[in-house]
Amino acid sequence: MKISLCLPYMKEEIDRQVIIDWCRAADKGPFETLSCGERINGASLEMRTVLGAAAALTERVRIMPSLYVLPMHNAVWAAKEIATLDVLSNGRVSVTVGVGGRPKDYQAVGASFKNRHQRMDEQIEVMKQVWRGEPPMEGLETIGPKPVQDGGPPILIGAMGPKAIRRGAEWADGIYAFSMNGSQQEMENMLAMATGAWQDAGRGTPYKAGGFWYSLADDAESTLKSYVHKYLEIAGEDVAQAVASSMTRFTPDAVREGIENMRAAGCEECYMVAASHEVSEVERLAAILS
Repeated sequence: MKISLCLPYMKEEIDRQVIIDWCRAADKGPFETLSCGERINGASLEMRTVLGAAAALTERVRIMPSLYVLPMHNAVWAAKEIATLDVLSNGRVSVTVGVGGRPKDYQAVGASFKNRHQRMDEQIEVMKQVWRGEPPMEGLETIGPKPVQDGGPPILIGAMGPKAIRRGAEWADGIYAFSMNGSQQEMENMLAMATGAWQDAGRGTPYKAGGFWYSLADDAESTLKSYVHKYLEIAGEDVAQAVASSMTRFTPDAVREGIENMRAAGCEECYMVAASHEVSEVERLAAILS
């Protein structure tokens, strides 16, 4: 199983040097992919800009928007942005798309939260059309750049529920599921749904990626629980407190166990989402993987 990293794009303390340090540490290995998610409200950095920098700062790791909240965007713009990232990385891009779960992010950019699943299905076809070199509508020129990867980068669906997984099975190359505390049973359930959905769609077997939250910082337990609490405040104080207090992946042994859970569940790739911006999160994770 490949081990990958998510950049700490949500931390207020992040600056240029943090991005440089994380990209260089990740590129040394043993990591497969460097990812960044998308948030609008709050202090988070903008995903596409961060990943453009990551593409230029690295030579080996793959680069992945994770996830690209596609219905907040115009499909042609998204296709152009992702193709540009593929050029800048020399063909190292994969992309996870999803509808997200934060209505206020949609509101902030003037996008509708309604019918977002159907819109995303339609957007995927437009993006693939652009990447094939076909004009998105009559009377327009082709829209470049041409992706380095033939037909465009691989697309994963970021989903955890059966309806979203079934929709993604019609057009995605695989699934990126997330178990907040690295639970084997939870991940097995989601990947089983994906396997069944791909078979029902007559599309073989999906690529299976998972992920979970961790911290190996100096004060790892409080760092992890504080991060999770803040992340889930949108769901209400009771939910945020309950989930945060249940987090356990803050010691080397517990992190190793979470990784093994993902492997046992059938993941081909595991995305590690650190709770702090400290580059020691990368260095200490690399050490326990060696």
